[in-house]
Amino acid sequence: MKKELLLVAAAFFLMSVTAITGVHAFDEKAKTVTISKHESDVTGDGINESIQLKGVPYEDEESYLKEIYIDISTTDEKQYKIPLESGSKASLKLVDLNQDGIKDLFTNVLTGGSGGITLNYLYTLKDFIKKELVVPEPLDIASTFENGYKAKITIGQTGKTYMFDLKDRKKYYKKLGLYYKGRLNEPTELTVNSFQSLSPVKLTTGEMVLKGVQRITGIANADTIAFVESTWKYGDRKWNLNNTSVHTSKKGK
Repeated sequence: MKKELLLVAAAFFLMSVTAITGVHAFDEKAKTVTISKHESDVTGDGINESIQLKGVPYEDEESYLKEIYIDISTTDEKQYKIPLESGSKASLKLVDLNQDGIKDLFTNVLTGGSGGITLNYLYTLKDFIKKELVVPEPLDIASTFENGYKAKITIGQTGKTYMFDLKDRKKYYKKLGLYYKGRLNEPTELTVNSFQSLSPVKLTTGEMVLKGVQRITGIANADTIAFVESTWKYGDRKWNLNNTSVHTSKKGK
């Protein structure tokens, strides 16, 4: 009788362990989320590869991905994994940016926070060789507040200078002590942010370029003064500045 009870108890224990193991495996698998799926030829062999953008959220904060990566499967069962930085959102576009006739993998990762900064990645898998292609650096912009409730920026790459009339924020700046009777209390620079966005766009010639947007802010992150746009074209193994434009903002206080 005791032997039979022991056998029943052992069987029950094994069933419990199996069930727990199964649930644990399911939970582990559920931690990885697929953000997007693509089918395209990114190696140049004429056959589509399977490309997936995946992420692993934090257990206590599902809206933030602690791990983001690109998973690529080829027809000959080769696997490629491209790890990216963590962030709150991510997107993947397949587009030929280095002008070699084969689509590249361009990824944006939104870091989160009030600044709204994105991290950008560009990879090629031509001839089954994984290689990172550098993305353009943000424009080099010098900036300063000027007397009379004005601000000035100069784009290093072009040498062009732009002035901004900030009289609509006069009360706000006086309250915070930036100005006294229209004069600066001390020399103060603006904040030139990195790319707020960087995305592929098509020119009228049919060529694909990258368009970047940088936000210029004053004495606070919400004090947006201007947006500087730049387009970049790849050639001679580097990114070349194609065009710039500056747009003022009336959203500041």
